[in-house]
Amino acid sequence: MLRTAWGYAAAQLPAWPAGILYSVVKTVSSKGNSPDIRNIAIIAHVDHGKTTLVDAMFRRSGIYRDGQDGVERAMDRLELERERGITITAKNCAIRWRDAKINIVDTPGHADFGGEVERALSMVDGALLLVDAAEGPLPQTRFVLAKALELELKIILVINKIDRADARPAQTVDDVLELLIDLDAHQDHLDVSTIYTIGRDGIARTSPDGPENDLDLLLDTIVDEVPPPAVDAGRPFRMLVSDLGHADHLGRLAIGKVYSGSATSKDQLVRIGTDGTEALRITRIQLYDGLSLTTADRAGAGDIAVLAGIEEMHIGDTIAATSDLAPLPRIAVEEPTVSMRIAKNTSPLAGKEGSILQATKIRERLHRETLRNVSIQADPGDDDSTIVKGRGEFQLAILIETMRREGFELCVGRPQVIFHEENGRLTEPIELVTIDCEDAYTGVVSEKMARRKARLLDMRHHAAGRVELHFRVPTRGLIGYRDEMLSDTRGTGIMHSRIDGYEPYYGDFAARTTGSLVSDRRGAAVPYAISNLEPRGRMFIKPGDPVYEGMVVGEHSRDNDLDVNPCRTKKLSNVRAAGKDDAVTLTPVPPLTLEAGLQFIRDDEMVEVTPRSLRIRKAVFSAQERRTAARR
Repeated sequence: MLRTAWGYAAAQLPAWPAGILYSVVKTVSSKGNSPDIRNIAIIAHVDHGKTTLVDAMFRRSGIYRDGQDGVERAMDRLELERERGITITAKNCAIRWRDAKINIVDTPGHADFGGEVERALSMVDGALLLVDAAEGPLPQTRFVLAKALELELKIILVINKIDRADARPAQTVDDVLELLIDLDAHQDHLDVSTIYTIGRDGIARTSPDGPENDLDLLLDTIVDEVPPPAVDAGRPFRMLVSDLGHADHLGRLAIGKVYSGSATSKDQLVRIGTDGTEALRITRIQLYDGLSLTTADRAGAGDIAVLAGIEEMHIGDTIAATSDLAPLPRIAVEEPTVSMRIAKNTSPLAGKEGSILQATKIRERLHRETLRNVSIQADPGDDDSTIVKGRGEFQLAILIETMRREGFELCVGRPQVIFHEENGRLTEPIELVTIDCEDAYTGVVSEKMARRKARLLDMRHHAAGRVELHFRVPTRGLIGYRDEMLSDTRGTGIMHSRIDGYEPYYGDFAARTTGSLVSDRRGAAVPYAISNLEPRGRMFIKPGDPVYEGMVVGEHSRDNDLDVNPCRTKKLSNVRAAGKDDAVTLTPVPPLTLEAGLQFIRDDEMVEVTPRSLRIRKAVFSAQERRTAARR
């Protein structure tokens, strides 16, 4: 009877909220457990040390890489992750401790990658809440922790970096408990086990000054307290696809947790998606072993398995035996809040630095991204462009940077907030923002945020003269503010934000208060011309850089755009001075970054992205056409 009701409900509601998904699966799967498996995720804010801690767990469990004694940031496999020191995609690995296999999922700490968080947490039964002993729980910690509490995951609190000079572990524990209360955690979560660690040195202790000098305490706690996966071994095979991969010799890979039954590579299975059902036969089953995958004869209930040889697959689909076609509830993620227009590069310099220029190939690449990233959407736009929607401008910037390194040439428009209409009223996304800065900069930060219609919620003073400011502000107000905040705080400010629902439209407010210096011709920039333009504003180009009509070569100090000639040379005459001409001294120009370019541009400007260069340009090249459009 229960199975019949479950199958009907799952078919009628294929995208249930995460908490309901867990409750239903737990009820249906209450017949048994997989005692030798533990599936855990690691929740942490950016730079709180979760990747380093995983490395230490590898070392303690005896897993080494390339025959070397130890690993280093093994979970940050992407080049962008290693450069930026953050986790962008959720990744899996496994270690063995005592008689149990521990599957570990490394979740991103940035709220913009919330889609990665949702699909990662769908595969686990417990989580390590990793918090820096000095900084305490920060906004992205709260974001992922709220998702874990919805799923009723077993939480183990890990206070990391207790060796820092400014560590305050006791206060950090109190802050975490306050956060759990604020998130309406039940009593079981408030009675959380607490472990103090130095992830870099592989030390876990029962107290900050405890005698332990290895990670045995942490690994034992995981095995003893995280529940084994609840399964229904008597029901036919069913697996929820939470991730997609690709291997050259195996084709597309479907990655997910097995909720019931077992399967071999010879079994006839069915894919159940939003577009119906489709018969399939897998060619290989793989399971995680350390950092790599090993071929297995069978995938059983509780395993995080990788199935190879599946041609058509989407995240959220169910792979099931032909005898049981009831789908598991699909992974539900929050709606995108920011959109961006992406088009092929149409500048006079197009095709000189990239190898992939066609609009069709750009659209195909973006479509592939939507298949493996549930939080990104791509819709056709005007003039062969594509409108990409995501959870934040940082997430979209990472996508563009990835495509750039793949050889694409693109033109990217200004990030736009996605508005909603509720009960006849226009609403917009609102974010909770935390800015940590020195006390001397509190005034300028508060003033700039007030201009962006932010409301100050709280102010907390910390040691060493730093202040933590909490604001509630429309997402529109944050676009372009991060770099301005860094300038105002002399590079010492730290800003974090997360989405906190929708509110009625806040009204119009000024964004950028400066104009652009726009080249009026094509050529190469000349030192003499740049030196004469520097009093007009901040320059983006260096001598010798190629320019063209419509290219933004600098930021005008006034609020209007100004057409300039960056190629002008000094006029020669027959008159000679007694001494030599003065040498031209130019202000150094820092390299333009993609995030800075996206935050700078206005609605009528775009960022030209190539594998080797980043340029800012007008959407309309001709100055005459821009003036005509302005008069209209």
